Amino acid sequence: MALSEASLCLNHMLLSNSSSNFGKQRNLGLVQFHHSLRTLGNGIKRCGFRSISFCSTDRKNLTKISCLLSCKCQRADRVSGLTADDGRPRSLPINGKTNVSNVQELNELLQSDGEGVASGDTNGVGTVGGRKGIEEEAWDLLKESVVYYCGNPIGTIAASDTSSSSILNYDQVFIRDFIPSGIAFLLKGEYDIVRNFILHTLQLQSWEKTMDCHSPGQGLMPASFKVRTVPLDGDNSVTEDVLDPDFGEAAIGRVAPVDSGLWWIILLRAYGKCTGDLSVQERVDVQTGIKMILKLCLADGFDMFPTLLVTDGSCMIDRRMGIHGHPLEIQALFYSALLCAREMLAPEDGSADLIRALNNRLVALSFHIREYYWIDMKKLNEIYRYKTEEYSYDAVNKFNIYPDQIPSWLVEFMPSRGGYLIGNLQPAHMDFRFFSLGNLWSIVGGLATVDQSHAILDLVEEKWSELVADIPLKICYPALEGQEWRIITGSDPKNTAWSYHNGGSWPTLLWQLTVACMKMNRPEIAEKAVMLAERRLSRDKWPEYYDTRRARFIGKQSRLFQTWSIAGYLVAKLLLANPSAAKVLITEEDSELVNAFSCMLSANPRRKRGRKGFKQPFII
Repeated sequence: MALSEASLCLNHMLLSNSSSNFGKQRNLGLVQFHHSLRTLGNGIKRCGFRSISFCSTDRKNLTKISCLLSCKCQRADRVSGLTADDGRPRSLPINGKTNVSNVQELNELLQSDGEGVASGDTNGVGTVGGRKGIEEEAWDLLKESVVYYCGNPIGTIAASDTSSSSILNYDQVFIRDFIPSGIAFLLKGEYDIVRNFILHTLQLQSWEKTMDCHSPGQGLMPASFKVRTVPLDGDNSVTEDVLDPDFGEAAIGRVAPVDSGLWWIILLRAYGKCTGDLSVQERVDVQTGIKMILKLCLADGFDMFPTLLVTDGSCMIDRRMGIHGHPLEIQALFYSALLCAREMLAPEDGSADLIRALNNRLVALSFHIREYYWIDMKKLNEIYRYKTEEYSYDAVNKFNIYPDQIPSWLVEFMPSRGGYLIGNLQPAHMDFRFFSLGNLWSIVGGLATVDQSHAILDLVEEKWSELVADIPLKICYPALEGQEWRIITGSDPKNTAWSYHNGGSWPTLLWQLTVACMKMNRPEIAEKAVMLAERRLSRDKWPEYYDTRRARFIGKQSRLFQTWSIAGYLVAKLLLANPSAAKVLITEEDSELVNAFSCMLSANPRRKRGRKGFKQPFII
């Protein structure tokens, strides 16, 4: 085959080089470059292609390059019986523009004997004639992490750490991990990858998922998926690409991801807001997917509370950390997803009952969280003086919380200015730890009131040295130590004190902090955090998390070039440059809910026990 024909197959590999020389890419080395090329053959369920190879040499390397000749599949937006346009893979648009073939550039590259390709140890930057800017480097890394499916971008892998000998599942596309990547691409005007991600993950929702002869609800979204290339009908010269999802069957602890479907709904709304293209959310299959998630979340059960009851490890904190029950992170995402879904659901007769249940849950959930999860110095003093064993319908201490549960650290930690939403609430138990994601997304999604939202940011400012320290942001505070760590985590060696999920610092949380600050018109907090992050992230090769109380060390098991650390930084920078863009993610306090709260507070709890009238299925 002529070299120019092969060049067409590799055009999308040059998507990040439309205005720059290949030598300015991060120095993966030609072997890693070959590996990246091989990941481009990702197709939809059955994508057949034949491969050829040719050699490109420089003074030190001999690299075999495989490329796509043909693709016999359907694009994500052609599912449900529609045919593909012309079957040719399309490259990822850059800055809102789609690349055109540049055969001459590829020919020059392949004939240059490696000239211009960065060599030596460049600490992951791979520049020629000087170090790149942090943002430019971050964009290059993010684009390198893109996974292709039938020649179309479908997501980003969790990490591109070539220094690690153990891949585990970091080469997969995680739903929650892709959210900051998706937001970054949306804000940059690169919409195709987000659209493809939304539609392909929707297909996975209907896949059969079973563990030990038990199947979870139909609306469950996978935690992650991997694109695998396998021979087609035993012919090694023709292959097919398949999506291999993980619904928790292979996860550590075998826990289903409750947050995946909630994040999917939030991203779907953001796509429509950012692009103005509502055709995706109006599709019949997408509307069905939204309803399946809602029905799974709103299903009746034994629980008396409006909060979602989940097991440990069902969200970002995916290991045993004592968050089973009603963790704040899940409730904040649940509330946000309900509001987003209500906005997107098409008005039709079949949706009436679902929308009614959704509205009832919104009212009860917001009241429950604002009233019982909130803590500041005033509320702490009230808990300190609680009476216990109250048997009555109008008890003040409804959950029978014992004042002795107040930990000694909290007395010193709680400032006179500020407050936060506690991590969990169950009968006779309050988890007083500060969980960053839950609190920040309560601001973004409108679960916290305006006053509470400002108080949460006040707390972050007042306790900057504890919650931010040398690198933003603590996933939770404080860490579990000693006997408490042994009992709650099961002596988890990865979650030792001030490491990983147990008080570790996660740079990806920078984007949630920034969105919250933009909503409350307090950008100076985010600016300060971003400046701290810029001192170390690039130098430390974009780690997954940091260890120690002040985040002085890169995490002992932290992956480098972690994609959501990179994307979180980029989203923060984009929002600081254009604060109005945050509107695609935020939801404001609902006036109808505010009126409902007033009715609840003034209602006589005795009257709610009557057989007639409004039936309130939740304790509020």
